[in-house]
Amino acid sequence: MAKEKIFSSFGLMPKEEMLEVKPNFKQLQIGIPKESSFQENRVSLTPDSVGLLVANGHSIIIEKGAGEAANFSDKQYADKGADIVYSKDDVFKALFILKIEPPTKSELELMHKGQVLISAVQMSTQTAEYFQTLNKKIITAFGFEFIKDKQDKLPIVRSMSEIAGSTSLLIAGEYLSNVNNGKGLMLGGISGIIPTNVVVIGAGTVGEYACRTAMGLGSSVIVFDNSVSKLRRLQNNINQRVSTSSIQPKALMKALRRADVVISALRIGDGRVPCIVSEEMVQQMKKGAVVIDVSIDQGGSFETSEVTTHKKPTFIKHDVVHYCVPNIASRVSRTASMAISNILTPILLRISEEGGVENTIRKHECLRNGIYAYKGSNTNEVLSRNFKIPFKDLELIMATR
Repeated sequence: MAKEKIFSSFGLMPKEEMLEVKPNFKQLQIGIPKESSFQENRVSLTPDSVGLLVANGHSIIIEKGAGEAANFSDKQYADKGADIVYSKDDVFKALFILKIEPPTKSELELMHKGQVLISAVQMSTQTAEYFQTLNKKIITAFGFEFIKDKQDKLPIVRSMSEIAGSTSLLIAGEYLSNVNNGKGLMLGGISGIIPTNVVVIGAGTVGEYACRTAMGLGSSVIVFDNSVSKLRRLQNNINQRVSTSSIQPKALMKALRRADVVISALRIGDGRVPCIVSEEMVQQMKKGAVVIDVSIDQGGSFETSEVTTHKKPTFIKHDVVHYCVPNIASRVSRTASMAISNILTPILLRISEEGGVENTIRKHECLRNGIYAYKGSNTNEVLSRNFKIPFKDLELIMATR
């Protein structure tokens, strides 16, 4: 459209050019409730992401205080164009619901037919009733654990794993220091002093970032995993030579005896992690050594591990400090919220530009993979197998529409 001339007190001024609206554009109404789950401090969209979505024609409804635990104020959201509401009922009137934790039972009751839910699934804490309720309400649900990118990776899971890996070493450093009645050791090393010994069990993303952080601080690191390809990939990604070993009891025990810090980073896709370190092995560790069991949300790989909380994160057993808090990423909630928001915002923009969820998942297999409930059916084989609920192939459902 050509620019028109209009008069102002300053003379002739050009009128702003109207941007062309894409023919398939669909305005989204997005609701963000305040997280009510225990220890959850993250929020799914940051004020900057809200501003971007509002500028692109979408409306955002946020429950009062939703971002406070991540240090985002209601004013920051309001300044970016969000509507702040005081009732959860008002939030759940939106077509799109964005959460971190899965909806609670009371929140599920507020959801209505045809809504789109984007949140974590947290398979280990769910029941078949949860998925049946979603399907009765004909809700389309995306799971953080299933959404893939163009490289066939799980971007949200990877981001949270990167945070957990790096943060676990920072936590270990706190509990080695005098501040928390530790041994008074500095995590890492300086000239003339033997560096602290760090053992990492598991060579996945958590293990890789724990290893990066430990080596960056100057610690002596050894990584254990039964997958040689994972160990090789870790070395290639870090681009440094790091000591590695398969999980052999004798080799692991030798490393544990010398360890100042042990990071348990084993992950199993949809099951419980195996118990790798027995209580007897813990008894032979150094007095004041620190164990960070990142695997605790899948049962923990230390026989001595017990679930703890952010308010009371540690306990001491056999003179070894155990930190066993699930959801370590929530400890650095602002960083974690920004990471999640950076992934969700482009997805929402893509859905709007392509005319809705159905058009988007037809075009993009990576997002289609993220759906586990679609118009009354469970579309994820793993969930179907674990919870003994009927399964329908989403590819077939889409083909018949």
